[in-house]
This record gives sequence, structure tokens and C-alpha cells, in this order.
Amino acid sequence: MAFCIGDSCISCGSCESQCPVSAISMGDGKFEIDENVCISCGACAGQCPVSAITEA
Repeated sequence: MAFCIGDSCISCGSCESQCPVSAISMGDGKFEIDENVCISCGACAGQCPVSAITEA
């Protein structure tokens, strides 16, 4: 199951650099995770300073 980034995202970019498969990119005002690329490792969720990333 892929992770998703919620509305509390502050667009800091911390998650993007932690993703080992480059599934995270800037979307419309916040970062987004491509669920077709995400391997559900959770590295991004552990890095998020506002806990905006959860399992979908």
C-alpha cells in the first residue's frame, strides 16, 4: 500500500530527498507521491517534520 501526503504538507522537500525510488515530486502547492512508483518503505514518513505522510 502506497503512502500519501496530506494537506498539512508545508512543502519543505524533506520527503523528496529520502525516497529511494524517486516517487515524490512537487505537485499543485504540495508534494505528491506517485502510488505506481512508491514501494511503501516509509522513509518519507519518518522524515516529515509535520507528520503529513500516512499510509493510503
